[in-house]
Amino acid sequence: MTARSWYIVAFTLASVAAALLLPAMPQPVDYHDFADDRHLAGVANFLDVVSNGAFVAAGLAGMIVALYPRTPFEYARERLPYLVFFVGVALTGLGSGYYHLDPDNETLFWDRLPMTIAFMSLISAQIVDRISIRAGLALLLPMLLVGMGSVVYWIATERAGAGNVMPYGVLQFYSVVMLFVLALLYPSRYTRGNDIYWVFAAYVVAKVLETFDHEILALGNLMSGHSLKHVAAAVGSVLVMRMLWLRRLQRPADALR
Repeated sequence: MTARSWYIVAFTLASVAAALLLPAMPQPVDYHDFADDRHLAGVANFLDVVSNGAFVAAGLAGMIVALYPRTPFEYARERLPYLVFFVGVALTGLGSGYYHLDPDNETLFWDRLPMTIAFMSLISAQIVDRISIRAGLALLLPMLLVGMGSVVYWIATERAGAGNVMPYGVLQFYSVVMLFVLALLYPSRYTRGNDIYWVFAAYVVAKVLETFDHEILALGNLMSGHSLKHVAAAVGSVLVMRMLWLRRLQRPADALR
């Protein structure tokens, strides 16, 4: 095993340990206190709801690109993790829209569950592109189960009165950092591989907008930071789609199958 591989293994094991050993943390009650609670056309929290249309549109368009025969994939089976990613993005739009109609822990479950599908499948796709087709595809299902399991565990603990969102939080941190580390350590077999850094940047922008939800709405009372967060995160998905559409194979996968 190479030194690069050991870095990946060490970070993964450290993240698992953190998820298991860090003190339990219930979902903060004020998490559901979003800045923009305006109603329009009979829809509660209108802009926070409809801004999720960006996810749905990006996910559907991405599915088309992933399945389009002329989208560059050396092997047809490489389409699978990207297809699952875009399905996760579209479902995130639906789940998040449902959550924002009536924000609480129960509806938040349907927001977070498809997010883990998107996160974990994108990691699988990057392993396929950069390290090993066989390993990336083999890891897809286990990673999806771990991701979804973290959300199921969270809601189960909330319902039991001893909420613990820590494993989900660690998983989200792990996913974002892992994408960055994979891009840094392993060049893609395709051109446009560095576009993943722009996806990472879109995620960072989305988190900043989320953090300053109330302050951004106060600037002009137009859109809240959280509504804009949905758009910024959806842009990240569009960047993945753009990467697939524009890229070209530059190194065969003979040693990576």
